[in-house]
Amino acid sequence: MMAKLRTGIVGATGMVGQRLITLLENHPYFEIAAVAASKNSAGKTYREAVGNRWKMKTDMPRFLETMIVMDASDIVAMQRHVDFVFCAVDMQKEEVRTLEEAYAKAEIPVVSNNSAHRWTPDVPMFIPEINDGHADVIEAQKKRLGTKKGFIAVKPNCSIQSYVP
Repeated sequence: MMAKLRTGIVGATGMVGQRLITLLENHPYFEIAAVAASKNSAGKTYREAVGNRWKMKTDMPRFLETMIVMDASDIVAMQRHVDFVFCAVDMQKEEVRTLEEAYAKAEIPVVSNNSAHRWTPDVPMFIPEINDGHADVIEAQKKRLGTKKGFIAVKPNCSIQSYVP
């Protein structure tokens, strides 16, 4: 069996980050290896950082309760823990673009739930059942960013996905 990919969730304390956690908790291919959020949450356990804001129908995963939340802007620290990140931060679009490109330039691939890069020409927006060929633009993006493995891919907003059969 192949080793699981070490995944980081940037923006882990918010609603989308929490949802990602529930989706990845027992995933066969991904292991949640790091969680990151704002400077206000950094250094706290995930349980302390989220407090009473856990909104999922299932309980917070026990292994995550004591995981220390990292500072989302400390990309060097994240590099030691993850193979790639899911990004779900609540920031202004320009700040999101800057943060996601910094992760990619640090050779950490980014799967973004944010809208900031949805109109960036060399950033693929994936609905795998429909446009898996859109991954071809990643090579142009890597050239622009000067990376070997770092890149950004975005997922479409949820309303578009609801129309997909």
